[in-house]
Amino acid sequence: MFCFALLSLRSGAVDLAWSEFFALIAGRDVGDPLLQTVLFDLRLPRVLFAIIVGGALALSGAVMQALFRNPLAEPTLIGISSGASLGAVTALLFGFGSLLFMSLAGFTGAVIATFAVYLVGRRVPGLAGLLLAGIAINAFALSLVSLLITFVADAQFRSFAFWSLGSLTHASWSSLAWLMPWSVLLSLWLCARWRILNALLLGEREAQHLGFALDRVRRELIIAICLLVGPLVAVTGGIAFIGLVMPHVLRLWLGADHRLLLPMSWIGGATALLLADGLARLMVMPAELPVGVITSLVGGPFFLWLLLSQTARTR
Repeated sequence: MFCFALLSLRSGAVDLAWSEFFALIAGRDVGDPLLQTVLFDLRLPRVLFAIIVGGALALSGAVMQALFRNPLAEPTLIGISSGASLGAVTALLFGFGSLLFMSLAGFTGAVIATFAVYLVGRRVPGLAGLLLAGIAINAFALSLVSLLITFVADAQFRSFAFWSLGSLTHASWSSLAWLMPWSVLLSLWLCARWRILNALLLGEREAQHLGFALDRVRRELIIAICLLVGPLVAVTGGIAFIGLVMPHVLRLWLGADHRLLLPMSWIGGATALLLADGLARLMVMPAELPVGVITSLVGGPFFLWLLLSQTARTR
């Protein structure tokens, strides 16, 4: 991850020589104030933001896959990401475009979507009801996002469309000051829940026999994921496949012990989003692609390959 961060800081439409890059890092003057602005005001907050967003998405995916005992579970599946996107777009349309209001709207949308999934899904026994309700609520929320975007002015439409595909262009020191401490604390709290997630691997009845109150644990974990993912998605838009692919790949490599899987998922997700954001900035310079397009283009075929390879091994 550290190497990808260095490469992402150095590379872009404004090229930095390695000598200039290390001179700026060391605090020396290189004679061009533009280079200092590009490195410290544009690229550094974006790199840090990619790290916390990628780590949060992958960690949330790992927690949800254990919680639902389904390797296909991720924040998008039960409407958390789409609900947060709907809340953020609604806030923007009504003129509340500040980071605080967008974060609150994103969290509110995530909670409402999750609560709707719970109300609908509990009518079907087992976890299948929640997953099916999540797919339906997710599709409905995304259709509302698309509908609301059509009502914005033409000048804003491209910005909205770019954001809806997933983008880190809104990363700044102010957004980091608000979201980074919150995200780190919640990520640490989720990593500390590895015991209950390991117990769930044995089954719900066995976890209850070990003394875990599963209803309370589910509520706490889902609310924590909403608090973690909702404000981030409100700023970045939808970034697909990080929360689905990275925990799945690491589980195949490291095993299912969440004491190791959770922190490694965070590191893997941060590294993956750093790499995807670097490609998004470099492929069509001086313009850039939405980072969500890169994660989908790479993550979709890669996940299909994993599924096909697993199917071939089980035959």
